[in-house]
Amino acid sequence: MAGRPVIGICSAIETARWGAWEAVCDLVPRTYSLAVQRAGGIALLLPPDDISAEAPDELLDLLDGLVLAGGADVDPGSYGERPHAETGATRPERDLFELALGHRALERDLPLLGICRGMQMLNVASGGTIEQHLPERIGSEAHRHTPGGFSDHSVRVAPGTLTERVVGGGRAEVRSHHHQGVGELGEGVEVTGWSDGDEVIEAIELPGRRFAVGVLWHPEQDEQSRVIEALVAEARGRRLTR
Repeated sequence: MAGRPVIGICSAIETARWGAWEAVCDLVPRTYSLAVQRAGGIALLLPPDDISAEAPDELLDLLDGLVLAGGADVDPGSYGERPHAETGATRPERDLFELALGHRALERDLPLLGICRGMQMLNVASGGTIEQHLPERIGSEAHRHTPGGFSDHSVRVAPGTLTERVVGGGRAEVRSHHHQGVGELGEGVEVTGWSDGDEVIEAIELPGRRFAVGVLWHPEQDEQSRVIEALVAEARGRRLTR
């Protein structure tokens, strides 16, 4: 099939204000779609859909690749735990939708990238859990030191992994904002990246899939990052063989 690969980006549900208006909206920061477009893909925003949560194939048939994007905390009930005192407001309808898409995308071997919350969702879709409040263990708020701002830090990546190829080397300077991370690993999930100093898990992948990678940082915020470009390239190859 000719044409640009179609990359689905799962959207958040948030209250937004503009002018005199306030409404609950399906939102994705524009940096995601711009990153996909720069890499030669078509960005398709995916609002939570209860019907697709029950039967995700109809939606996944439209896509060549999938991004599970960042956003609010995941409902701990989706991985069998009670909320931590620091776990924020959740949107269970979003969680249900993304878990269904993520799980089925893995079954179909659809190229899949999880970003921040999306990395955590990739782990949960594989049967894993989330560490609900990292500062409790690492002793600092280094990964979200400023409300509304990103932390800059270094990540080292395991050699010989898909993550190393996606990142473009064994180290990366990244931007992140989170207080949660990967807990117990899901089935087939391997850790492939760590933050310097505190050893927080920063990247995971599923070696049994053609392209299933999660990063805890935000590559869409860095125009020099190769992460989203790598997803689009993989999706383009898949599209040409469909």
